[in-house]
Amino acid sequence: MTEGVPTRGAAAVQRALDGRHDVTAQPPPPPPPNWRASERALRLGTLAVVALSAALITGRSWVLALATAPLVLLALALPGGPRSRTVTAEAEVESRRCFEGERVTVRITVSYDGETGRLDPGVTLGHGVRLDHLAVGPHRVDLVLTARRWGRWTLGTVDVDLYDRGGLARRTVRVDLGEIAVFPLPGHASLTPIPVRLPQRLGEHTATQRGEGVEVTGVHPYVRGERQRRIHWPTTTRRGTLQVHQFAAERTADTVVLLDGLTDVVDPVTGTSSLDETFRAAAGLVRAYLRTHDRVGVVSVGGTTRWLQPGSGQGYFYRIVESVLEVRKDRAYRTEGLGLLPPPALPAGALVYVLTPLTDQRIFDILHHVRGRANPMVVVEIPVGEPVPEPGDSEAALALRLWRADRDAMRFALKERGIAVVTHRPGETLDLALAPLLRTRVHGGTR
Repeated sequence: MTEGVPTRGAAAVQRALDGRHDVTAQPPPPPPPNWRASERALRLGTLAVVALSAALITGRSWVLALATAPLVLLALALPGGPRSRTVTAEAEVESRRCFEGERVTVRITVSYDGETGRLDPGVTLGHGVRLDHLAVGPHRVDLVLTARRWGRWTLGTVDVDLYDRGGLARRTVRVDLGEIAVFPLPGHASLTPIPVRLPQRLGEHTATQRGEGVEVTGVHPYVRGERQRRIHWPTTTRRGTLQVHQFAAERTADTVVLLDGLTDVVDPVTGTSSLDETFRAAAGLVRAYLRTHDRVGVVSVGGTTRWLQPGSGQGYFYRIVESVLEVRKDRAYRTEGLGLLPPPALPAGALVYVLTPLTDQRIFDILHHVRGRANPMVVVEIPVGEPVPEPGDSEAALALRLWRADRDAMRFALKERGIAVVTHRPGETLDLALAPLLRTRVHGGTR
């Protein structure tokens, strides 16, 4: 919906509002910096020239009367004063960081000297945003955009046409709206499975060894220096010696989320993207572990290997997400090869979650590399992109069976190596996939 848009608005605005985007479209060539004839002046001039030419060809003087009307309109529309010599435009974006589905407000302020007629914006949007609202005033252009998908997107450009009072001349100034970072919506996750061995740092996870905590694991004889408030009187009365509560130590966990960006499989029915679901699930995992004051890191493979060593704090969530936004920039992500994982990216004993659609065999090289470091590992499969055969097509049905058998073989190979494999289906809570891991702690591999 537009407000205050001229009836002769730019076609680019209408295309943007209709949501039609060309994935190969580039911004139009830069506009000329000086004043030039407008569409109205070209139409009136064309009518006058055609009438004069017809009079010369036919030799009839009355035909000259046809040129009178456009010439009079041109004379009446001539500006009474000097045109603007200096025209500038600046764009203010309300927020350069947002989540999927949130709105971004853009205000373009146009400054000029002299008298002018109207403003007419031409909008060329980037791929990751949608134009929902447009308002044009004497000195400003307001746009309301919606971030459609996560990634680092170019907002696009706006060419603002500035017309004179009569509408016979126009001057165009281009405004580059810059980039925004769109964070994925975190999947719902509250469960935080932990490995067998935990670092010797205070946290909220119950460890197997004794220590200062809140979970009672038994009783033991009183040792001088222990707190008297922890005396367990029923056992003391029964045994005849002082007995005190025994507590389990509480430790933090190191967690690394490894993202498979080698492929992006799109479901042929729902249009769900495996890359989208992978990053949403990863964001949910990161947020869940950060809430328990654990240290969380991230590694993304596919093209350039990006990583951020484990850290803690709620503010660290945005650092983690921004570190992998470059995987998708204006619908482009590179998958030329695999880079080696640096040692700081995988601390010793850190629990590694590998989120992958299990469609590219190269991910097994990464899994083998992580397994060789003896890190406990969980593979979270994102089953997206299963082919849908046509009814009655026996060859397509056979191909589907082979496709499913190949995935079953990959899962079996992982489980045979002692790697935990869980399945997270899009639309479901991540806790459904992680719940089986709570029955036992995740073990590491062997060097």
